[in-house]
Amino acid sequence: MVEVGRCKMKSLLIDGGCVLNGQIKVQGSKNAALPIIAASLLFPGKTVLQECPQIRDVELMKNLLECLGCEVSSRENCLSVEAGEAKVNNLPARWVGGMRSSILLLGAMLARFHSAVICYPGGCVIGERPIDLHIMALEKLGAEIHIEGECIIAKATNLKGCKIQFPISSVGATEQAILAACGAQGITDLYNAATEPEVVHLCRFLHSAGIEIQGIGCKHLRITGQSFAKNYPGEIQYTIPADRIVAGTYLLMAAACGGEIYLENGQSQEMEALLAVTRQLGSRVEGSKTDLPGGIFLKAEKNLKAPEKIVTGPYPEFPTDMQPILAATLSKADGESIIEETVFENRFCYVSELEKMGGKFRTDNRRLSVYPAYLHGACVQAADLRGGAALVLAGLIAEGRTKVENAHFIERGYEDIVRDLRKLGAKITSET
Repeated sequence: MVEVGRCKMKSLLIDGGCVLNGQIKVQGSKNAALPIIAASLLFPGKTVLQECPQIRDVELMKNLLECLGCEVSSRENCLSVEAGEAKVNNLPARWVGGMRSSILLLGAMLARFHSAVICYPGGCVIGERPIDLHIMALEKLGAEIHIEGECIIAKATNLKGCKIQFPISSVGATEQAILAACGAQGITDLYNAATEPEVVHLCRFLHSAGIEIQGIGCKHLRITGQSFAKNYPGEIQYTIPADRIVAGTYLLMAAACGGEIYLENGQSQEMEALLAVTRQLGSRVEGSKTDLPGGIFLKAEKNLKAPEKIVTGPYPEFPTDMQPILAATLSKADGESIIEETVFENRFCYVSELEKMGGKFRTDNRRLSVYPAYLHGACVQAADLRGGAALVLAGLIAEGRTKVENAHFIERGYEDIVRDLRKLGAKITSET
């Protein structure tokens, strides 16, 4: 069992001014892997996940499954889960509180064991991120849920399929409902379901395990509960797709620093909004190269053009996870840009750290104006995962040396950002 309470990486040291060139392979998707690992709890046999990212959030989820009696093993980027002997157990608050996705174990436990006790989830401080839609969906399916202090206590003697209408599109609540519906009797219809690629991959994984799901990739999903009982293959093999946010991070870093990079397994079909903005910046982006099929190729122009306005939103709109990284990139663009954040109300907390490096911004509620600026190295602190990545990008384009403290936040989603950037020619090292 991995001790995740200790930080592996305390800070990053970055010498700015490098051009990025080269080819790297993008790690497996954090946001796809975590719900799929939670879903492995549903099945009594073995689940093998290829290309599973070696990140801190995956370590946390592995520990939680082990607390529930699963046998979990990993070798490089292959994760195996044996859930045949799994049972209800108390989950340590320090691990549940370490990441948002731990809440998905609630639906999986209700579907498998008909009861669950779990603390409120943690994760990055980027907004309120309430779980009211999670609870609404579970109660619609027949669960009885009580809140006692920081604990969620749930029982479900008999989950039954139903119709669930989400008032807003929520990735987490959609995934929660899907997992619980797998153990329900009858058919569950989800309306206004989230259509993010991570939801699609969860559905494909469940389908490979024998669950009947209709409407994959659409806003109306139909799940036939307990259908895997007759279709379950006994062992599930699934490959986690490349992480579209990590891929987008490296593309924007290259656009800001200059040079040419190739992401050999980038999922361009899942990144159309981001690629469109990257082209607006002036970079040439292609879905593939003739000698390297698949992936994404980017060639940066010397001067970045400032897009007039970018609005974040649910897929397929510009992803909120890329917003901080784009803001750092736009500091080098010619002209003013406006970013409107429609998903999380507290996602501009990184701005004060970028201002220490000379960044020029103006915030107005959920609107961020970004002005051209010459960034200089400074000592800054990451407060969340994507804000931390934005500080790394700022360090790459700044003059002098930048120290990014609290780099353990970055480890939550980037397998080895130092390794990847050094392959591309960046001067970056870590302190442990």
